[in-house]
Amino acid sequence: MSGAPIKLDRPRVWRTYIGGKLLDDFNGGKGDDGHFPEEWIMSVTEARNADNSDGSDGLSRTESGETLRSLIGGDPEKYLGKPDGDTGVLVKLIDSAERLGIQVHPDRESARTLFDSAYGKTECWYILGGREINGEPPCVYLGFKKGVTRQAWREMFEKQDIPQMLASLERFEVKAGDVILVDGGVPHAIGAGCFLCEIQEPTDYTIRVEKKTPSGFHISDMLCHQGIGFDKMFDVFHYDSLSRDEIRKKQFIEPQTINIDGGEMIRRIGYDSTPYFALDEIIAKDELTLAEEKTFSGMLVLDGEGNVGGVDVDKGDQLFLPADLKEIRIVPRGGDTLRLLRFYGPRTI
Repeated sequence: MSGAPIKLDRPRVWRTYIGGKLLDDFNGGKGDDGHFPEEWIMSVTEARNADNSDGSDGLSRTESGETLRSLIGGDPEKYLGKPDGDTGVLVKLIDSAERLGIQVHPDRESARTLFDSAYGKTECWYILGGREINGEPPCVYLGFKKGVTRQAWREMFEKQDIPQMLASLERFEVKAGDVILVDGGVPHAIGAGCFLCEIQEPTDYTIRVEKKTPSGFHISDMLCHQGIGFDKMFDVFHYDSLSRDEIRKKQFIEPQTINIDGGEMIRRIGYDSTPYFALDEIIAKDELTLAEEKTFSGMLVLDGEGNVGGVDVDKGDQLFLPADLKEIRIVPRGGDTLRLLRFYGPRTI
């Protein structure tokens, strides 16, 4: 399968929160909100769910049924352009019908110390759209307000004072096109009604401080502290908060548009913002060719239909692009524009 893009399945992953209807709509179906509000993309990462008994929850598979992790492991040099099989990145589509619980992910230092992991979970959200829930527009919560201390935060947790917890975070309404970088250690929550693409470091370590979701699902202690205990979990948070204006300036990323023959490329997040991943949006108005990268990447078709590197694609299709792939010819079909997201792993230089 080398020398051509590899089409992947669309694994849905169980989460504690409710959502997923917009994922069904995006993929051309109809469904209701439930506990499968995420679709993972180009995933070689296992979900940390209590019922993930065979370790396959969240893993992407090729059309033959082989996991992408197994395929890459068979020849990492060919598929990734390096001798190990570690992609260093995970991508998700997320549709939240309720506010996610307030949470934090480890930065790399905390991940090494507390989880013996080389990766933390810095992430970035590209807002694709959304819906109003109970008359409220989509929003996100990001970062402590000035003056929140570890002791005060711990006391709120022990009292399960959720209104005070939410009041301790900065709240931002969001719209399609917004890109928000969430560094490891920064407390946050995705609000109800957000439909987004998330690109992140490849772990599923999530520290939760709410013992019950807004819809009433009870969170186990393990899902709160991820096995490190309630004392250590407060080591993961960063308490040196920024002002609201500083958060908007530092964490809301401005796009960079690059004109190319046949369309344009919009750099949604680049290595100048984080060394951990990059995300481009490609808009093919006519046939266009992307130069050889000599590294792996992934693609998601946001809209339209056509052909990518000899593979027919439609809205919602996922592709893995091996490192040995030569230049990529993209051909829209049916007179429509073909919109794609392209994902990259960590900066290698």
